[in-house]
Amino acid sequence: MDTEAVRSFVRAAELGQLRHAADELGVTPQAVSKRVAALERDLRVRLFTRTARGVELTLDGRAFLPYARGVVVSADRAVAAVRPGSRAPRVDVLGLRSAQAVVLHDYWRSHPGADVDVVTLRVDDPRRVAAAVQAGDIDAAFRTVTDPAALPPDVRMVHAFDSPLQLLVGPRHPLASARSVTPSRLRGHLIRVPGIVPRSEWSEFYDQLVTAFDLRVDATGPNFGDEVLLDAIAGSADVATLVGARDRYVWPAGHDLRRIPLVDPTPAYPISLLLPRTNPHPGLRAILDHVAALPPVPEPAWRPAWPRLSPAAGRR
Repeated sequence: MDTEAVRSFVRAAELGQLRHAADELGVTPQAVSKRVAALERDLRVRLFTRTARGVELTLDGRAFLPYARGVVVSADRAVAAVRPGSRAPRVDVLGLRSAQAVVLHDYWRSHPGADVDVVTLRVDDPRRVAAAVQAGDIDAAFRTVTDPAALPPDVRMVHAFDSPLQLLVGPRHPLASARSVTPSRLRGHLIRVPGIVPRSEWSEFYDQLVTAFDLRVDATGPNFGDEVLLDAIAGSADVATLVGARDRYVWPAGHDLRRIPLVDPTPAYPISLLLPRTNPHPGLRAILDHVAALPPVPEPAWRPAWPRLSPAAGRR
C-alpha cells in the first residue's frame, strides 16, 4: 500500500477538498486525485463521492479513515526512528553499570529535554563496534581501537575521559582499612578480574598494567557475573578486584565491601568515543561537551601506551 496515497486520502477527507490537500502536501490537485484513485483500485472500493463543493466520504471511506490515520502516524514514526535529526542519538556502552553509562546518565539528568538511546552491543572486539558505527547501526560508541590504523576510514576516535581505578576488597582483606593504596602495594595480592576477553581493549589494558606494576591478575575460569565475584570478595581474606571509580556496583550491606582509591600513580583507563567522520548525529555535540568538562584524573597518573588522542571538546 502506498503510504503517500493514504496520506493524500486522509488530508482530503479532513479538509474536504482535493485542492486544499494538494496545497498542504505540496503537490498538484491532479496528483492527489491520481493517488486516491490508485488507492481505491487497490482497495476495490469507492472512498469519496465527488461533489461540486469537494469530496465527501462514502461509507467505506468512513470505515477506512481511522485506520488510514494510523498508517500515516506509524509511517511518520518509522521515519523519525531512523532520521538522525529527529531521533535520539544511539550510543553504545560496555554495560549499564559502566562508567560510560553513568556519565551518560549524568548528562541526561543535567540536560532537561535531551534524550539518548543507550545500547549495549554484545561485542568484545572494538573493531566490530567501529564497523557498527560505520554502518550506521549506532551513532557513537564508548570503545577504543588501540591501533588507530585498524579504524574504518570514515570512523574517527576521540578521547572522552579517563576512568581512575579503585581496589575493591572485603572486610577481612589486609588492605581493607587503607584510605588509599599505591599500585606497588598490590604486589603479591590476588586480583581477580574475570571476563578479560582476548582482542578486547581491556585485555590489552590489563596486560600493560600487570607488566608496569608486576601485579598478579587472575582472569582464569568462567565469568559468572559481578554478583558472584562480589560474593567471593566479601567472604575472602585475600581476593580483591579492580573497578572504575565511576562504575556502579551494588552489593548487600552485610558484604561490607570497601572501594579504595589507587594513588601515586593512579592507574587510569582511557575511554574513547568512536564517531562518524562526516555527518555525526547532531545530538552528540552536547554529549561531547559534557564529557570534555569532566574533572581530570588526579596526577600523577599511569595510562597504557595507547596513541594519545585529541580530546572530545572541539572535535565534532
